[in-house]
Parts: sequence; C-alpha cells; structure tokens
Amino acid sequence: MTAKLISCLDEKNWCRIQRYSKMELGLEKKVILVTGGASGIGGDIVKKLQDLDAIPIVLDRLNKSEAKWEQKYVSKGDLHWVKLDLTEEDACRDAVHEIADRFGRIDGLVNNAGVNDRAGLTSSLEQFRASIEANLTHYFTMTHLCFEMLKKNKGSIVNIGSKVSFTGQGGTSGYTASKGGVTSLTREWAVDLAAFGVRVNAVIPGEVMTPMYNSWVNSFDSPKEKLQEITANIPLENRMTSSSEVAMAVIFLLSRWSAHTTGQFLFVDGGYSHLDRSIN
Repeated sequence: MTAKLISCLDEKNWCRIQRYSKMELGLEKKVILVTGGASGIGGDIVKKLQDLDAIPIVLDRLNKSEAKWEQKYVSKGDLHWVKLDLTEEDACRDAVHEIADRFGRIDGLVNNAGVNDRAGLTSSLEQFRASIEANLTHYFTMTHLCFEMLKKNKGSIVNIGSKVSFTGQGGTSGYTASKGGVTSLTREWAVDLAAFGVRVNAVIPGEVMTPMYNSWVNSFDSPKEKLQEITANIPLENRMTSSSEVAMAVIFLLSRWSAHTTGQFLFVDGGYSHLDRSIN
C-alpha cells in the first residue's frame, strides 16, 4: 500500500470522525499543550486538535515559520506557539505560566518531543546523560509544572513512548532507557493523579515515517531496500504507520471517549511489537 493511498485513507477516516464526533469527543475550546508540536507526530496531533476546535499550544525549538505547515493551519486563529528549549526548566516554567495566565486553564498535556540520538554502549557517559535529558527529563518537567492546572479541570496527559523500550533495537541505550522511563512514569502518574480525575496514558508508536525517520532511512546506501526490509517485518499490511494514525490514537486518549481509561499503553504499530513476524 503506497504512502499516498495511506494518506488518503487517513484523511477519509478523519473527515468522518470530524463530521460525526466533534461534540462527543469533548475537545472544543480545550487548551492542550503539545511538546515537539512543530513537525512529525506532534505536528499531526496539533492539526487534528485544530480540526476539532481545540486550542493547541505548540512548544518547540522551531518557530512557526520554520515548521513549513500548510497555510490553512498556520492562519487559523486557534494556533498558539511558544518557541523554547525543553531542556531548560526556567523556559518551561515561563511558558506554562504564560499559557495559564492567558487562557486561565490547561486541559491536556501531550509529552511528545524527543529524538533517537543513537547514544549506545560505545557512546560516552555524557552522551548517554544528554539523551536522557532530551528524551525523558522534560516529560517530568512539563508534567510537574502542569499537573495542578490539570487537576482543576480533570485533564488528560498522553505520553509518547516507543516500541524500542519493549523490543530493544541495538545502539540506542539512551533513547531506550528514556522511553522505558516514559512508560514507567505513565503508570506512576496514573496512580498519583487518579484521585483527582486526571487520566495518564501512553501511545507507543512502531515504525512511523516522520521527517526524522526519513532522514535516517536515507542515510543508508540503499534507502529503498532498507525500507522494504523494515516493512517486511510489520505484520499488518507490511507498511509503515503514518503519523496521522498515531495522532488519532492521541486524540482518543485526550477525549472523553476514553473517560475511564488510565495507566494504559496503546500500541499503534501494525502488530510489530507483539505479533509473530513469521506470519509474513
């Protein structure tokens, strides 16, 4: 199945959800913070929140002009943007205070930003620590800064994990440790916040064709053959997961459709993590 066809099917399914479910999802005018919301999975989450008349806040080191979005999204009045470095605690604190002062509420937090920086066993301790800082520490920082506001509105937290913390990958000690921490903290925070009606869940993507992933594939001598090798091991339809499909799972967990779901890991990976790959 081609990427173009997958995109068309995603768009068709998404239009159907928008048409029948805006009110049922309960995300209208909800203030949702999305870290790493300028591109990839985060960008698709933000755009879908816009489509549902939510108020998404992008927190990213890129500014709006660098994101290269479609004009129909950039020009919408409900798109708000904060450029910052998520590894800087003071910058995160200032951003959260600014958002709280402006909107008077925070209804959701999507901890999404991160990068598979290939900090493996041959990397230095400093590189390993930097990977933890880039992929895990700011999840705690943002949740620590937002949870009091989330408690007031019985909000929702969605953490973006990765299949590598369940399957291993090789050469990714820092990223894998970080994503293992993400899933562990998802359960921990679900316990911490259940008494206040705040739900905490994680979406676990598999192989997703984001700009970052595309750059990695293109680093091989034969990118096309490498991609075919990867997709051959994805049981459902032997194709990559789209960032739109991951975003729709996030929308579900932010919405009241998942009103009694917390502490859960939702895998969006075409069966890559759990099914016997010999079926292919």
